[in-house]
Amino acid sequence: MDITLAKTFLEIVATGSFVRAAEILHVTQTAVSARVRSLEEHLDATLFVRNKSGATLTPAGEQFTRHASMLVQVWERARQQVALPPGRESVVTIGCEVSLWDPLLLDWLLWMRTSAPHLALRTEVGISGDLIERVASGTLDVAVVYAPQLRPGLRIELLLEERLVLVTTHPDGELDPKDYVYVDWGPEFAEQHGLAFPHLVNAGISAGLGPLGREYVLTAGGSGYFRLAVVRKYLESGKLRRIQGAPEFLYPAYAVFADGADMAVVAPALEGLRSIATAMVV
Repeated sequence: MDITLAKTFLEIVATGSFVRAAEILHVTQTAVSARVRSLEEHLDATLFVRNKSGATLTPAGEQFTRHASMLVQVWERARQQVALPPGRESVVTIGCEVSLWDPLLLDWLLWMRTSAPHLALRTEVGISGDLIERVASGTLDVAVVYAPQLRPGLRIELLLEERLVLVTTHPDGELDPKDYVYVDWGPEFAEQHGLAFPHLVNAGISAGLGPLGREYVLTAGGSGYFRLAVVRKYLESGKLRRIQGAPEFLYPAYAVFADGADMAVVAPALEGLRSIATAMVV
């Protein structure tokens, strides 16, 4: 099957319109319609219902969406493997959960550049479920996530057990609820945090990304929970202070890879992650 058909299908799904998909793909609406007809003939199923408001998926179209996405990802992976940069023997692709990439992913890139120069490097940031799904489908070599779900065919390795600590910019090291910043570290943290600080559940400012919350606190002042490895330099410089007696919460990071992975590619990537993880908790 022409991969262009799958890409066109996904563009229609994303925009909800044959017309808008044609504009984005820089082709005529007739060409888009022809591609959909060809795809439907391949699958022997109707994928869209067209109406005045655009295009909606049929049950068959909903079923095909996941497969179309996987087809495109596999194609991109194959294209990367074939079109290697000069001097590189293979490609390793790593995905990191949004809350964990900083600074782990940058440090890993620098480590790999020196220790595994024969590998081309591809990095992505995403959410845990999507990253693990891509490892399972073979379009991602390694995923670094916080709370992976065990599933057949995948191996899970603990990289580090990081701690979330409560810090503040206040000179006296006290917690002021008025300028507390709640950082969303996931459902387990939310549950434990709610038990420890019921009066801080409805914080004035919430951040869904650790680096965003951290930079806000450093710039505007305030308090919040952050990964110890990331704020250690600010604690040492005096820009932040630990709030004494505040509970700490574990925030482990795991590497997920496939049982049948090409270890010539995955092993150096894992070695780099282990090295970076060890340095982070020292």
